[in-house]
Amino acid sequence: MANVWSGVTIDCVDPERVARFWSALLGREPGPSPEGWVYLGERGDAQPRLVFQPVAEPRTEKVRIHLDITVDDLPEAMSTVTRLGGEFTGEQHDHAEGTVVVMTDPEGHKFCLVSYTPTP
Repeated sequence: MANVWSGVTIDCVDPERVARFWSALLGREPGPSPEGWVYLGERGDAQPRLVFQPVAEPRTEKVRIHLDITVDDLPEAMSTVTRLGGEFTGEQHDHAEGTVVVMTDPEGHKFCLVSYTPTP
């Protein structure tokens, strides 16, 4: 039996709004989706599908899992996130292997932009 990671589901009060943000940020087009839901990508794509599931209540506690997005130009990526409706949390971590900044999407879901230090 093969186990294959096929997607990540994100609970959203407004799946259309949150999916537009992620679609623009990652360059992933919506695929066939059930009514009220939005899928970025399709089952079987090279990258896992992002699924935006409608829920009635907004997120109130910290989510214990998040996405890491590798970027070439950290300031440009941060600017793109804020232009699309996300925010910088003010949290930045500098490590020997690179820099990580914590951002949020329009509904406050945290994720990281990661700029790795080039290897010699």
